[in-house]
Amino acid sequence: MKFDKKDILSNFELYLGGLFISCTVIITIVNVFTRYCLGFTFFWNQEVALIGFVWTIFLGAAGAFKHKMMMGVDFLLQVTHGRTRKVIRLAGSLFVLLIAATMLCLSSSYILKSRKVTPVLEISYKWLNLSIIIAFVLMTIYAAYNVFNEILIFMGKKTEPSLIQEEK
Repeated sequence: MKFDKKDILSNFELYLGGLFISCTVIITIVNVFTRYCLGFTFFWNQEVALIGFVWTIFLGAAGAFKHKMMMGVDFLLQVTHGRTRKVIRLAGSLFVLLIAATMLCLSSSYILKSRKVTPVLEISYKWLNLSIIIAFVLMTIYAAYNVFNEILIFMGKKTEPSLIQEEK
């Protein structure tokens, strides 16, 4: 198996999410084995598994957003053509950018005010919730990039992809 550095760098959030879910699964399997076969459990297992799972969820969401694998309703794009379609695409991209930036601000505020710690390991929830900020930073960057591309399409400096191409 050959590692492609370009692929790893361009999809780092997916690889990092894969690492977190792998650790979560391994820790859970080891804990099940120790509980049923050896008669004891690791007291920290649930907290570490929770942290890994939360990081997996938010990094995966950022990766799905980047590759346009999120669910969308494109009915208006199917029934419109030309300049109207370009305006709808640009407006939609601007709206997504606004939502991503708003979520970034709200999640940052939430995490800065957080004082909770996990009960067993006493890890600050800021480390757990940092995944939220990272995900929304990435989504905001990707949304800004999409807005930039939509502006180029609107101005005619870039060709508009067909609806079929967007699904790939």
